[in-house]
Amino acid sequence: MKAIKWLDRHFEESLLVFFSVIMVTSITLQIFMRLFGESLGWSEELGRYCFIWLVYIGISYGVKKQRHIKVDVMLLLLKERGKVILTMISNVIFLIFAVFIVIYGLEIAYKILEWGQTSQVCIFLWGWFTRQHR
Repeated sequence: MKAIKWLDRHFEESLLVFFSVIMVTSITLQIFMRLFGESLGWSEELGRYCFIWLVYIGISYGVKKQRHIKVDVMLLLLKERGKVILTMISNVIFLIFAVFIVIYGLEIAYKILEWGQTSQVCIFLWGWFTRQHR
């Protein structure tokens, strides 16, 4: 039970740290390799994909902690019940937006898989990063 509680509290944080370390390490390695006249073809793409995952996991973490940028003038004017209702409305609007992004993101991923588009350097299909193989 303790492991589940720990995962619930720290899962996003752990993933954010992991992807940040991988991104910074791969880009730093690329910089040092360029100083010696060499280049790594995969490091920039790895950094890019880590950044993409950082954005999505960061959004999840921000929603979980209620830490997104917001204008709180209305919250300052309302009493506790009004604050709760306004926060719920805000969360429902965000949920609708998130569903919209998921639906259209999956449509784009399916099209990319159908076209067979691959990344510039890596062997993987682009769609693999957004969903599992069929």
